[in-house]
Amino acid sequence: MFEHFVRFVREIYNTEAAIPLHQPYFGGSEKEYLQDTIESTFVSSVGAYVTRFEERVAEYTGSAFAIATSSGTSGLHAALIVSGVNVDDEVITQPLTFAATCAAIKYCGAHPVFVDIERSSLGMSPESLQHFFEEHTENVGKRCRNIMTGRWIKCCLPMHTFGHPVGIQEIIKICSEHNVQVIEDSAESLGSYSKGKHTGTFGRAGVLSFNGNKIITTGGGGMILTDDPEFAMSVRHLTTTAKVQHAWEFQHDMVGYNYRMPNVNAALGVAQMEQLESFRLCKRRLSARYREWCNSRGLEYIVEPSGSEANYWLNTIMLADRRERDDFLEYTNSHGVMTRPAWALMHTLPMYSMCTRSELTVSEDVAARVVNIPSSVVPHDI
Repeated sequence: MFEHFVRFVREIYNTEAAIPLHQPYFGGSEKEYLQDTIESTFVSSVGAYVTRFEERVAEYTGSAFAIATSSGTSGLHAALIVSGVNVDDEVITQPLTFAATCAAIKYCGAHPVFVDIERSSLGMSPESLQHFFEEHTENVGKRCRNIMTGRWIKCCLPMHTFGHPVGIQEIIKICSEHNVQVIEDSAESLGSYSKGKHTGTFGRAGVLSFNGNKIITTGGGGMILTDDPEFAMSVRHLTTTAKVQHAWEFQHDMVGYNYRMPNVNAALGVAQMEQLESFRLCKRRLSARYREWCNSRGLEYIVEPSGSEANYWLNTIMLADRRERDDFLEYTNSHGVMTRPAWALMHTLPMYSMCTRSELTVSEDVAARVVNIPSSVVPHDI
């Protein structure tokens, strides 16, 4: 099976060269817009392309506001701060996620709390979340307290894993009953929809990433989505060093962060947004080819959850056990086809090993068996 898989991927990408897991595609106006930015001399955080990029993303996602940031991680950090997450508070999240999710929580001086994932989306399990609230928390006025630690739970931070929409409607309903805000880690899910609505637009805010391996890229960058005008204003102020607007004076009214996206990065983003829909359709066609191949060989391929439409940022298969997974990773990578396992579960990392967590049976099973396979857009299929 391993040999056949390598041959199949090479047929898809029509190459005998090394095949990466995910690489960007620059087939539009990227060079033109970058040159325009250089000639304007506005290459830093002030410039027309930042505004254009924000407008394009807001329009595409259906969000009232979009605020560009220097990375998805900085976007998460800023969103948590504006949501009121402080030192010694807690934020509920999932153990199967990229390290940035928990890093943003720790930047606030807060503590991650881990609940299990569901197999259908590989994202946070509403059932596990509900069980955690019922067994381990109490509502005190309009706040929620973890009765095991005595800390306040301020936010819930689910992630749309590999671009597959999590059960966000159920999560928001559960959290609202316990006075906990929801911030969506939508870093991987630009172009993904749940019941016809774009990911990142359900909670109080959502955060996108435009790292070099995402469906579109700005080299490095992120975007905070929100429909709340006060939240948007606060985030924009916080991420631009909290500078009070003035034609020439430099006054700052709080400790701010230099988290604004540079204009030169936004120029890339505008060009990439012009191609996003073709990228998304190409990736969905690629997913269909993988799914058909896997089904013909009795191999489990992870499909979008019912009622959702995923961008299939990273195509994912599930192998029988850890041993088969490791053998598959060894064979494919040694034969020039890059594959990778899921991230190490967050609670297994030393800095999060003492964090509160529920039973993580599904997370541990999935992490031992899941593999991401090459998912770049196919150039000749665009």
